[in-house]
Amino acid sequence: MKYFGNIILFLMFGIGAGWSQKANYSLYRAMRSLPVGSTSIDPHFIHGTDSFWYSMRTDTGERFYIVDPVKNKKVEVTDSAQLASFRNGERPRFVISELQKKYSYGTFSPDSSYIVYARNHNLYLLSVADSVERQLTFDGEKDYSYSSAENDTLNNVQSIARWFPDSKKLYVLRSDNRKVHDGQLFSSLSTPPSAMSFKFALPGDEHVPQVELRVYDTETSLMSTIKAGKWKDQYISGIHTPRNSNRIYFYRKKRTCDEIDVCWADTKSGETHVLFNEICKPYFNDDYFYLSFLNDEKDIIWWSERTGWGHYYHYDGEGQLKNAISAGEWVAGRIVKNDTLRREMYIEAFGKVKGENPYYTHLCKVSLDRLNVRQITSGNGNHRFSISPRRGYIVDNYSRVDAEPICMLRDPKGKQLITLEKPTFDSLYARGWHTPTSFTVKAADGVTDLWGVMYKPFDFDPNKKYPIISHVYPGPQTENVELNFSPGGNDMYLAQLGFIIITMGHRGGSPQRSKAYHTYGWGNLRDYPLADDKYGIEQLASRYSFIDTTRVGIYGHSGGGFMSATALCTYPDFYKAAVASAGNYDNHIFNLWWGETFHGLKTEVKTVTDSLGKKYEEEFYSFSVPTTMELVGNLKGHLMLVTGDTDNIVSPANTIRMANALMMAGKDFELVVLPGQTHSYSRYGMTYFDKKLQSHFIKYLLGDYTSDPFTEAK
Repeated sequence: MKYFGNIILFLMFGIGAGWSQKANYSLYRAMRSLPVGSTSIDPHFIHGTDSFWYSMRTDTGERFYIVDPVKNKKVEVTDSAQLASFRNGERPRFVISELQKKYSYGTFSPDSSYIVYARNHNLYLLSVADSVERQLTFDGEKDYSYSSAENDTLNNVQSIARWFPDSKKLYVLRSDNRKVHDGQLFSSLSTPPSAMSFKFALPGDEHVPQVELRVYDTETSLMSTIKAGKWKDQYISGIHTPRNSNRIYFYRKKRTCDEIDVCWADTKSGETHVLFNEICKPYFNDDYFYLSFLNDEKDIIWWSERTGWGHYYHYDGEGQLKNAISAGEWVAGRIVKNDTLRREMYIEAFGKVKGENPYYTHLCKVSLDRLNVRQITSGNGNHRFSISPRRGYIVDNYSRVDAEPICMLRDPKGKQLITLEKPTFDSLYARGWHTPTSFTVKAADGVTDLWGVMYKPFDFDPNKKYPIISHVYPGPQTENVELNFSPGGNDMYLAQLGFIIITMGHRGGSPQRSKAYHTYGWGNLRDYPLADDKYGIEQLASRYSFIDTTRVGIYGHSGGGFMSATALCTYPDFYKAAVASAGNYDNHIFNLWWGETFHGLKTEVKTVTDSLGKKYEEEFYSFSVPTTMELVGNLKGHLMLVTGDTDNIVSPANTIRMANALMMAGKDFELVVLPGQTHSYSRYGMTYFDKKLQSHFIKYLLGDYTSDPFTEAK
């Protein structure tokens, strides 16, 4: 009978031979208290010159240096007066006039002759010379306002109006949200507890924000509406105001997010003219999309994925394509600096060096007028750079997760001048710290390379078996993989408890790779990253005998929470435990932009008859996407759902719907509601969440039911 009781105890804790282990909180606490100095430098250029100062934190304190790139000279600063100015940040000092103080709610025209502001949702203009106020608009109202304040009152507030450089006109880009759904949240912590309402358009909604562009002429007192309409429910953005206020530039985008017109309009007549049009299936990449007008609108810079890779193109002022600025099987990132005098640009480059991690950033210099790409930075690592104002000296910080940082000064051609800093981390290594391990695996297609990082406990024993946890974020606008040398971080800390923690990319995850890669999930928004994560873990387990695939966990926040719960329900015999935080499990109630861009709309053209009996064709939109709730019947493992109760980004209704579906299916799960927490948890909210996450995984992956993160994770 005693023997039978021992078996019951053995099975009750879910522990097999060699399966149970105690969470190592002593190592966790030791690593969280490690001294961490500077891993990069932040140059502060002095009065617009090429000289700069920077500081470095070390084990012995903070040190300050001045660098003169022209003289190729670095000097440590110990003068107390200079140090005081450095510590105060050498912030620019602006003289604020009494007039500016008096009208702090208004926006001054560039020539300071007028002030524009809003009151009771309408626009007002004040003449500085005689203090005469004019009411410019009379049609403003709540949710169709000229005010930048969400709840305008009878008090004067900032408006949405913006001035042209010549001070003769101003424009407003106004959104009509009157028919848009109201999102609702309830704040239990307010006194008294109260409901919060905000406009929240959902994918496929009939009524979405309607945008209009209007221009007011201060000389004629006329307000004109720009005739920008072309597509139903279109977006208008990219406003550019030239020095001459006779024109205004902008782009309009189709609601389906796959077609754009770049336009200019006559600010008097409102007539709109198309400079050029581009179609990009399945959608335009908002993360690196770029439109810029240079040299009095004679040059237009445009970012496009027309070749399958994101690159810059040069158009003339009439919208004619002149030349490609960059090209090749790599991605041109953001513009770091424009040199209009030399007609050159400095840009980020991803995947430029074959054999390197494609997410490592390099700096390149390109010409506006021909295809001439010159790589400025070198070194196998992720480069972060600052460029001096005058001659273009480059402060280059670069590192990898598995290689210590180097901070160097380069000349404008990329030649190394001085190694400014090469931080040492002897104190970290002396206390048992190790760098994580970079890895590559194949996606589930067996062809595409995926990059990732593995964190191991610092008391790692290769002869032991460890549970593995995948920390995920599916994209499509970024991936959850660290690129830079970092002595700390939650994944590294979590590993010390006795886990192998990995982060890795998935097809559909990052716009820093090809168009085919980052659009992989279009039309399959629920499921696209799951097979890659599972297959990646299986490859690592076949490579490393210390990984135990009978104990696999997964966790993430927002899209990562959505992915974690879905993975547990899709591969219930593979993933054993998941922590899903603030997940968008039902994308029908997530925001319009996310769902319609990354999953896609269904469009249907119907013949409509108006009130006068006239027939015309109109486009209608609908949205449908599978939800995680449809999979809850598959659940076998241990799921923790977490949400903040005042999350206005991913409504807590997503988590409540998921919980309801699990209850209806008779599934056991844990639900954690964080009072007063928005989508980005506060410090105390994150601390509590971290402890709940630790508790979940040490129970269900380590088999440790006695460790208490609330008393041990100090």
